[in-house]
Amino acid sequence: MNEFDNQEPEKKKKKFRLFDSQREGKGVTKEQVENQGTGLKRFFRLYKDNLGKLTSVNILMVLGCIPLLFAIIALSGVMSQAFSAPASNLFPLLRAETAGQIASTPADLAVLAIDGLQTAERAPTFWTYFFIGLSCLTVFTFGFVNVGATYVTREIVMGNPVFPFSDFFYAIKRNWRQGLIYGIIDFILLALLGFDLYYLFTSASRIFDYFLLWMTVGILLIYVFMRYYLYLQMVTFDLSIRKLMKNSLIFAILGLKRNVLALIGTLIFVFLNVMFLFGLGGYFLFLGIALPLMFMFAHIKFMETYAAYYKVKEIMIDPLQNEETEPEDEPTEA
Repeated sequence: MNEFDNQEPEKKKKKFRLFDSQREGKGVTKEQVENQGTGLKRFFRLYKDNLGKLTSVNILMVLGCIPLLFAIIALSGVMSQAFSAPASNLFPLLRAETAGQIASTPADLAVLAIDGLQTAERAPTFWTYFFIGLSCLTVFTFGFVNVGATYVTREIVMGNPVFPFSDFFYAIKRNWRQGLIYGIIDFILLALLGFDLYYLFTSASRIFDYFLLWMTVGILLIYVFMRYYLYLQMVTFDLSIRKLMKNSLIFAILGLKRNVLALIGTLIFVFLNVMFLFGLGGYFLFLGIALPLMFMFAHIKFMETYAAYYKVKEIMIDPLQNEETEPEDEPTEA
């Protein structure tokens, strides 16, 4: 065997190295690693890539809650009746003390001049209450809006192709019964907790009142965290409302870290919107109006779904997939 024959196998080996199954690959790119992660890098990448789709979802959410527009009109005072009233609460007492007579001394005149200053007030009318009643129709659409938005944002988080309008109404069609029933419950609970919080915050004066205030804050936070998981489970599994609420309470505790991050993001959006509406000299008022109409609600929903999905996937989805892929036991001989 000559020297050429000894080199031939090496050449053949190199020639067919392309088809070698043991050959080391290129590995994964940085973008692929980020797309497979569960942290903030993937969150911002998905957020940037689906900005237009989230805007479409936000428009659908606003249209779904359009009856709330009647409440905004009613609370703005457009439908109320204007009248004048004393600016000071002491004025009726002073008038009662003088029995309605005109003050006779310069001191009395000075007091009445200060405490008798008039201010413009507005009284509710029939149309005010009528418009508020129309806004209550939102209770019937609230669940549908959350179901549709949660389904679309879940698909975005999973990395699936998304068609905002068709997917939004597909989810509502699939889950309309639970969406309607729980939407009513959800709307009422949020309204009651919000009213309790406002009432205690504005009227608390005793230690027991402050105890109730902070208890209400704690209950509201737990329920807000539960909502992250409730609608997500509704569009993913076939469970009763009782089991949905039970699981959501457990997830609210297990996923506390991600829940808090989503809450911080929500508060940042709300703070910016309040600043645009009532601060900064009114120069950014148009942004304060455009932010909720075009961006805020769907983007908050995306943050909630992103925070909740991976905990649900870890505990409920992955075990089911593992059970389905496990090979059946081989039959044993008798």
